Amino acid sequence: MALGLREQLVGAWKLVSYREIPVDGSEPFEPLGSTASGLIIYTPDGYMSAQLSASGRENFASGDWFAGTDAEYKAEASTYIAYSGPFHVDEEQGTLTHSMFVSLFPDWTGQTQPRVVSIDGEFLHLGTASPIVSGGRTVNSTLTWRRAEPN
Repeated sequence: MALGLREQLVGAWKLVSYREIPVDGSEPFEPLGSTASGLIIYTPDGYMSAQLSASGRENFASGDWFAGTDAEYKAEASTYIAYSGPFHVDEEQGTLTHSMFVSLFPDWTGQTQPRVVSIDGEFLHLGTASPIVSGGRTVNSTLTWRRAEPN
């Protein structure tokens, strides 16, 4: 018997690519760069966590998380995406939603966002279900993940 979408999602996935495609037809771009890294985890009890990071991020000069400069905090927040919370799957419709219990971007806290989802072997493809505003542009986000090897 084939596994349902929920069972297929459970586990850890490493980021392969994160692209944003402007709805105005302009050139797609990678908001965290071509060497971004990330991890998305789906647990059997219905929670998920997504962490994405640009590579080459600078350390804080002070070495103290709570004593950064305004420029360091701006760089920190603009090169990292993080949120966690419950996820829900509608097996009949083949749909997935992420609910943000916590988020680095406070506007997302408390939101539930639908995702376009497909799984192709060891690859998980996620996308926004409708356009979002990112960097002042209206875009559709597309992310590809590869199932992480057991640790």
